[in-house]
Order: sequence, then C-alpha cells, then structure tokens
Amino acid sequence: MSGARESREERTGQEDRKGRAGDTARGRTGGARALLSRTAEALALSLRAGPVGCLCSALLATVQGLLPAGIALLTKWLLDRLQHGPAAGGPQPLALVAGLALLTTLYALLPQLSEYAQARLRRGIVLVVQDRLYGAVNRFTGMARFESPAFLDRLRLAQEAAVTAPERITASLFAVVQQSLTVAGLITVLFTISPPMTLITVAAAAPVLLVETALSRERARMTLSLSPRNRRQLFYQRMLLDLAAVKEIRLFGLGGFLLRRMNDETRVINAAEERLDRRALLRQAPLTALGTVIAAGGLAWMILAAADGRFTIGDVSAFIASVSGVQGALVGMLLQGAGAYQALLLLGHFTDVTTAGPDLPVRREPLPTGPLRRGVELDDVWFRYGDDGPWVLRGVSLTIPYGSSLALVGLNGAGKSTLVKLLCRLYDPVRGAIRWDGTDLRDMDPGRLRDRISAVFQDYVEYDFTAADNIGLGDLAHHGELDRIVAAARAADAHDLVSALPRGYATLLSRVFTEESGEGEAGEAGVSLSGGQWQRLALARAMMREGRDLLILDEPSAGLDAAAEERVHRRLRAYRAGATSLLISHRLGAVRRTDRIAVLEEGRITEAGSHRELMRRAGTYARLFTIQASGYTEAHGTDGTGGAEEAEERC
Repeated sequence: MSGARESREERTGQEDRKGRAGDTARGRTGGARALLSRTAEALALSLRAGPVGCLCSALLATVQGLLPAGIALLTKWLLDRLQHGPAAGGPQPLALVAGLALLTTLYALLPQLSEYAQARLRRGIVLVVQDRLYGAVNRFTGMARFESPAFLDRLRLAQEAAVTAPERITASLFAVVQQSLTVAGLITVLFTISPPMTLITVAAAAPVLLVETALSRERARMTLSLSPRNRRQLFYQRMLLDLAAVKEIRLFGLGGFLLRRMNDETRVINAAEERLDRRALLRQAPLTALGTVIAAGGLAWMILAAADGRFTIGDVSAFIASVSGVQGALVGMLLQGAGAYQALLLLGHFTDVTTAGPDLPVRREPLPTGPLRRGVELDDVWFRYGDDGPWVLRGVSLTIPYGSSLALVGLNGAGKSTLVKLLCRLYDPVRGAIRWDGTDLRDMDPGRLRDRISAVFQDYVEYDFTAADNIGLGDLAHHGELDRIVAAARAADAHDLVSALPRGYATLLSRVFTEESGEGEAGEAGVSLSGGQWQRLALARAMMREGRDLLILDEPSAGLDAAAEERVHRRLRAYRAGATSLLISHRLGAVRRTDRIAVLEEGRITEAGSHRELMRRAGTYARLFTIQASGYTEAHGTDGTGGAEEAEERC
C-alpha cells in the first residue's frame, strides 16, 4: 500500500509542478495563436453579455468609418461645381449641400449613440466576467493558491483584466474596424487624386505600428513585474483605512510609517512608468514629426500643381482632408490596436485563472462519503507548505474513534491548525494518508466530505451581515429558519447576547455598512461586537450544522472571559456527547474532560492518553497543565508529579 501511496503522491506532485509551469508559460505567451484565441474569447464574452449592444456597436462603427470619405468626396464635388459650374458635372450644389449636412449631422450624432451602446455593453460585460472569474475562484477546492504570492499577483491582474480587458478589446476592435474603413475610404479618394502621395502617406505610418507594438509588450511586462508592488501598495492603503487596525495604528503611531512605506512603493511604480513613458515619447515624437513633414510637403506640391492647372480646388480640398484623415485614422488605428494588444496580453491572466485546473486532485468518480461509523485515522502524515518549506507535520499517526472526543494540545507553531486544514481537505498530505472509515480523503468528493464536518476555526470570519445571517451561514439549507438559528445561538450561549441587540437577530453587525431604511436609503450604522461576542456567534454558526459526523473546535473559547468560557464548554460537552469531535485549545482545563488527549510537539505526536494518564506520566502535558494551573492557585512544586496532582485537584 505504501508503494501505491508514494506513487500517487509522486504523480500528484508532478501534476502540480506541470500545472504551475503551464500557468507561467501561458502568462508569458503573446504569440499569434494565443492572441487570436483571446480575441475570440473577448468577442464571445461581449456577445454573451449583450448581443444587441454588440451588434449595434459594430454597425455604428461601420457607418462612422465610411463617413469621412463621404464628406471628403461631397466637399470635392461641391468645390469643383462652384469652380467650374455645370461643366464640372455631378449633382446640383444644393443636393451636395444637403448631403453634406446629413453626413456631418451623422458624424456628430453617431459617436454619442456609439458611446451609449458601448456603455450598455460594458455593464453587461462586467456582470458576465465577474460571474466567470469569481465562479472559477470559488471552484478551487483547497487553500494553496490563496497562500501563493505568485497566484495572488495573477489573480489581481485577472481582476483588473476582467473588468477592463474584454470591454477594451471589443471597443478597440470596433474602433479598428471604424478606422480601417475610414483609411480605406480616404485612400480611395486620395488614390484618385495622386497614387504616389497615397503610397508615401501610408508608408509613413508603418513605423508607428512597430513602435506601438513594442511599447505594448513593454507595458504588459511592466504591469506584471510591478504587480507585487501594486499589491503591497494596496495593502498599506487598506491598513490605513481598516477599522480593525485603527486602534494599533493610533496607539503605536504607525500612520506615518505605513504612509512612508506606501509612498516608497508608489515612487518605485511611478519611476518605472516614467521610464516607459520617456521611451515612448522618444520613439513616437520623431514619427509624428515625419508624418507632419510628409503632409506639409504633399500640400505644397498639390498647391503648386493646382497653380499650373493640373488639379482643381476640389482636388486640393480632398487631398488635405484625405492626408490628415488617413494619417489620423492610421495613428488612431495603431493606437487602438496597441491598446487591444495590451488588453489581450492582460486577458491572458483572466483566462489562466478561469481555465485553471483543480488545485487539489479529485477523482473522476469519487468514492461515496458515508456517515462516520468507525472513525478518522491519520496514518504517518507529513506536510509542509511548499517544496522547499520546513516540515510542519512529521509523521503524525492519530485516530479519532467514532463517538469519542479527542483533544489536541501543543505550543504555538506545533502544527495543530495545519492538521485541521488537512482534516477538512483544504490541503493534501505530502506523505501518508487521512482516512474516513478506512477511505482515503483524496478518493472522496471534497464538497460531500465537508458537508459532514462542522468547525469553528481559530481565525473565524466576522461577516458584515445581520446576526441571523452570521449564524445561519453555517447551514445554507436552513439559512432562513429563525427557530433553528435561535437554537444554535442558545447552544453557543449567544442567545441573550443577540436578543439584547437593538433589532435582535435582525441587527446589522457592521461599522462599515449602514442599515437600509424602508425607502432603500442608508440608515444608521450597524453594531460593533467585542471579540468574545464574535467568537460566540462563530460557535453558533458551527452549531447550525446539526447532525454532522465530525465537529472540529479550534480554540473555541480563546476570546472569552472565565465565566463565559465555563458556560460555553459546559454546553459544548453536552453538544459533543456521543459525537465525534476534535478540540484544540491552549486552555488545558477545557480539554481534561475529553476522552483522549494528544500532545503535538514540532509536528510529532509525543504523548497520547486520558487526562489522568498524562498527568501520571509527568511529561509535557503535565508540565503545561501545572504551569497553567499555578496561575489560578497558590500551589508550588510545579516540576514534580505531586505538584501536578495538586494542581489537577485545584483546577
């Protein structure tokens, strides 16, 4: 069995490394195939978000693209008719004026309609990509990616790209279509006047394309390289505004320190952006000057030729409109294309996150997760965070028999909370196995496994919701059942606390948001709770999950006063009676009544037994228990068995 287990672990490690390498490679890909794929993805997102708005934007872009050529041509015909009279042929002057009035009206009106269509499309895109991105993140089974700085940087870029990139790509593509039609139409007009000048005008814009493409690549690389600094900058901003941090920041005078750190990151970011902007300016300015010289030279040549009678006034007018229009449209098209290119590169991060495989391997056909009947077994479990990290757990073997209570004690950093993460399958062991009635957790469906577990974590969440929501979230299937919520609150000794709130269970527990009035307007701020009060609500949230097979309590009373702690543990003992439970606590007086106690030291189980057995051994548990008990008694001799027995009697 160990050989099969090791081979599975080795395969899993290889798959994880391949996945990480694939993620890195995809993030750096900017080839034609990848760009075409992302363009198709952006268009598909736009069509899904708003098919009507997308089609309207495309139609409006087409019409706007053809208008400049139509205006230039009608202007030429009008001027020629005014210069040569009926001999010039063509439509009547008034008809040409009417046509010009219509086209110029459309030219002024269509951008507003286009902006409305784009804004409507933008709102739809935000909803679609938000659902796709956060839906993908929600499908991640474990925690490893959320504790990876590299992934957090990519996730931040994916969030940025999700909001801006699809809409920017779509808008840029429509703008490119519009500018392309403008260029094509004006070039046709210009070609009928002077083919050589047409070729020179188009050739002058070619270097701009190369420069803008190179700058787009540099901008994308810079964005990725600065992502950690941007994240730290946001961290300092949040800290300066975080309500929970205000007390320490004010007391220790940390505001200036955090502000300096934030400004240092901002200066580095600004310096990098300044260097890129300077390079862009130095490259773009000569090309702009070249285009201006070409346009001025062409105009001078056209005027001299018109003086010799080779061109009409209408030809000169059309030439001026065409040269300026073509150059402006080409530059605009290249800039839009460069912007779309940069957005396409950023969209790769969104694509990587939304198409990422599972962070924990899940069997195609998981084994059933039945009710616990024999117990949970940890068999030679080794674990560390990262391939190069220190071992947190070192060969832990432990059994939680069905219907019994096990307490896990140890100093900070011993690995207790890590073991809880493994039991909930938020991580997989690097070596060894955890079995549920003999079935490896890796062979089960994680969602079904977790549905059979209830837990209070040491770092519980304080939701900015109502008191009822904070408790009811423990079991969404019964989220709206007030009777069940009240029963859970009573079990956690939180009912009196909640009942005393201004609106009882409907009270908003937040100082960040305000309660809504009947008219939907912001009302009074919510209520702020103490740490111990929040802890009782977190415990009530766990109590909502009735009928679960395994109850995990990670420091459930750390923030409570002595009286509240005693009440809570009395209720917990009644709640745990006959149930399978794991209790982690530094308060050793709270664990003495569990069926069995295990001591975890530096990632290893060093002692296990009942409270009396461990006290008789006079080992680590007895020493820690005696040290704690001495704080409540006047007993001495805490180094010996006699002192331990005396402390036990008094504690």
